[in-house]
Amino acid sequence: MKVAIVGAGIAGPTLAYWLSQYGHEPTLIEKAPRLRTGGYVVDFWGGGYAVAERMGLSAELHATGYAVQEVRLVDRNSRRVGGFSAEVFRGNLNGRFVTIPRGDLAAIIYRSIEHRTETLFGESISAITQHDSGVRITLERGGSRQFDLLIGAGGIHSPVRDLAFGPESEFLTDLGYRVAAFETEGYQPRDELVYLAYTMPGRMIARFAMDDEKTLFLFVFTADRMGEADPRDVSQVKTVLHQVFGDAGWECPEILRRLDGAPDVYFDRASQIVMDRWSDGRVALIGDAAAAVSLLAGEGAGLAMVQAYVLAGELNRAGPDHQDAFRRYEQQLRPIVEARQRSARGFASMFAPKTALGLWTRNQASRLLNIPRLAQWVVRSEFRDDITFPEYAA
Repeated sequence: MKVAIVGAGIAGPTLAYWLSQYGHEPTLIEKAPRLRTGGYVVDFWGGGYAVAERMGLSAELHATGYAVQEVRLVDRNSRRVGGFSAEVFRGNLNGRFVTIPRGDLAAIIYRSIEHRTETLFGESISAITQHDSGVRITLERGGSRQFDLLIGAGGIHSPVRDLAFGPESEFLTDLGYRVAAFETEGYQPRDELVYLAYTMPGRMIARFAMDDEKTLFLFVFTADRMGEADPRDVSQVKTVLHQVFGDAGWECPEILRRLDGAPDVYFDRASQIVMDRWSDGRVALIGDAAAAVSLLAGEGAGLAMVQAYVLAGELNRAGPDHQDAFRRYEQQLRPIVEARQRSARGFASMFAPKTALGLWTRNQASRLLNIPRLAQWVVRSEFRDDITFPEYAA
């Protein structure tokens, strides 16, 4: 089959890889002029890690990513007030755990398919027309293309979902937090392989030292600390971050000075996509386009890869009956994704507790993860991802 995949992030290239393995012809369509790089770091484990292993990517993931040693929570004087050793996760997950910038993860996946998959960069779709024998898409830059299937993998702001299912507002659940991130070079101190976070009620700022003298900063804050409307461009994002963190103390004056010189700043709502169906006719959704768990949940990238793997396998297994493949794909994964979404709604407040009591409780709870037996129980119950994958024959 000829399959159009809109979105060249993580879900899209993973789907293209597996469709190519089964002899299908995927075409990636990406609005950005080139592969997106950078972005916040993600902890990568569980189901997504298992899919990456099957793609032969685990060695490159560890070579590119980071073996974080510690999560350290500090007060405004940089005194430790909580945190735990990251070995808690690595040890209980048998080493199948790595921290990696999201853009680097996407690049590793894309390199596995770039020489055998057509990619239209700097392109997007403006219309979808379904008929009995296929789906025709109209391209923003002119012309149209005919495919057997269309898959939306364009993330939480999916254009395919907008065109085929309805506006984003119908499916988006705002968790009440805003997230921003940027990189800078030469920042001191670095605290190598330590994820370090300073939190006040309703506000958190974290830093992580990366290769080439770069440092990544992550801001999380409650939506009520800014105006009603989200910022529309980088300049407005910087203004909001100055307003929210200008009086925060700690290292914030220097961080905000570095922010002013940053050419690009990531900003988005911490939100989820909740839909009652992931397909319509010859169109289906995967990854955040179908069921975002929120970027504070920590497993969106892995779930996207799992969805791509299962969808490709079911399409290959079902032959010409794509509707049966879509049904089986959703039937297998919806319970898993919905469970992650429920968990994430409670977990989001751990980043920036809204009260001083909540912050103190979070800090004390984090210290308990230094108790081996308790840590083992927490990881196995909350983070161990034992998704049983079907075996799909090529």
